[in-house]
Amino acid sequence: MTTTHLFAVSLLTLSLLQTTAAQQAAQGTAKPRPQDTEVWEPVPKVVAPGATTSVPPADAVVLFDGKSVDQWISANKEKSPAGWTVADGVLTVNKKTGNIETKRSFTNYQLHLEYRIPPGTTQTGQSRGNSGLFLASTGPGDAGYELQILDSYDNKTYANGQAGSIYKQGIPLANASKPQGEWQTYDVVWTAPVFNANGSLKTPAYVTAFHNGVMVQNHFELKGETVYIGAPQYKAHGPSPIKLQSHGDPSPPISFRNIWVREF
Repeated sequence: MTTTHLFAVSLLTLSLLQTTAAQQAAQGTAKPRPQDTEVWEPVPKVVAPGATTSVPPADAVVLFDGKSVDQWISANKEKSPAGWTVADGVLTVNKKTGNIETKRSFTNYQLHLEYRIPPGTTQTGQSRGNSGLFLASTGPGDAGYELQILDSYDNKTYANGQAGSIYKQGIPLANASKPQGEWQTYDVVWTAPVFNANGSLKTPAYVTAFHNGVMVQNHFELKGETVYIGAPQYKAHGPSPIKLQSHGDPSPPISFRNIWVREF
């Protein structure tokens, strides 16, 4: 069976899981579980990435330049100042203060981001180096569309939840993860969804993403916003901030640098 066939089977499996979960919920026969939308196969092949360095283009909006979090606020209802730590040119998650998001809102864009999983992280699965890049933040908490950040170097988890996945929706085309302690990159093209005047969906969101220079999502069509339990769905929104997740797992906090965006 070819890779294309494997991914088609996986998407069909996810669709059947979502349909079954929705039917059960409607009939009141079963309570939805996180496991209902976890897809473990096919497992993306491991691809050794190349060197990853990037200088922002002349027309880019620099979201983190290594000096301050002036472009960010806390992603809570109060929109309080971002509480993450900046030191030695690096932005590090503060798990006590929660997610942060950009002060600006965006629609369609190209984004570059670099992150590092701290060496010595010993947890496994979803508890190892977990964070998320929310390509559009549509509310407090984890509302929005998530491109998963996770330590997926020799770390088994469900395929639609590993690094490079559109969380619980799109299995990455490859596993290009680097070992702990090394800087890794995401380069993303985000096409935001468009809604009709009555709030219904006109055109869906699409993502093309490169992880450490390796394509992991190719114009992937999202089925809606990210949800941990149940099937994704859309709700109308306009231009939105970009959000970084402070995940509640017990592993040491991850760090970021060199974040910039180019609006279309």
